[in-house]
This record gives sequence, structure tokens and C-alpha cells, in this order.
Amino acid sequence: MIDKLGGVAPLNNVQNTKRTQSTSSVKSSPDSISVSAEAKEMAEAYYLKEVAAETPDVRTELIAQIKEKIKDSSYLSAEVINSTAERIMASYGI
Repeated sequence: MIDKLGGVAPLNNVQNTKRTQSTSSVKSSPDSISVSAEAKEMAEAYYLKEVAAETPDVRTELIAQIKEKIKDSSYLSAEVINSTAERIMASYGI
């Protein structure tokens, strides 16, 4: 018989103990993370890879049109060359 071994009375001692309020003594600091320079470079490389994947490689129809214009000798004037040079320089921020 199990009830003859001491009964439930020993559990009352454990259940009736008073718990201390230790949460007021614990100081918490704000959470923070540290990202390495290597991880930042990898994130930037991943982003650039995604942008490159979404960008069309070559607009073949536009290249064909430009090739046809260049074959025409009247198209290559000083005005067209200067305009093209200005656009190239502007795209590089010069």
C-alpha cells in the first residue's frame, strides 16, 4: 500500500514555500546585434546579384537600330558625337 509510506503531507512543505521576488534585482540591457564586415559585404553582393538578375542583358533591337544609324555617314555629325559624349559623361557623373 502506497499511502502507508508517508502520504501526501511531504508535498505540502514544497508547495507552501514562499517564492522570492528576484525580478526586481535583475537588470536587463537592451538587445543588440553585431554584424561583421564580411556579412555586410555578402549582403551587398547578394543584393547586387538580385538586381543584375532582374536587369535585361542586352536590348538587341536597340543595338541593331544604332548599328544601322552608324552605317549612314550623314548620322555621324559633330552634334551627334558631342551629344553622345555628354550622355556618357553624365552617366558616370562627370
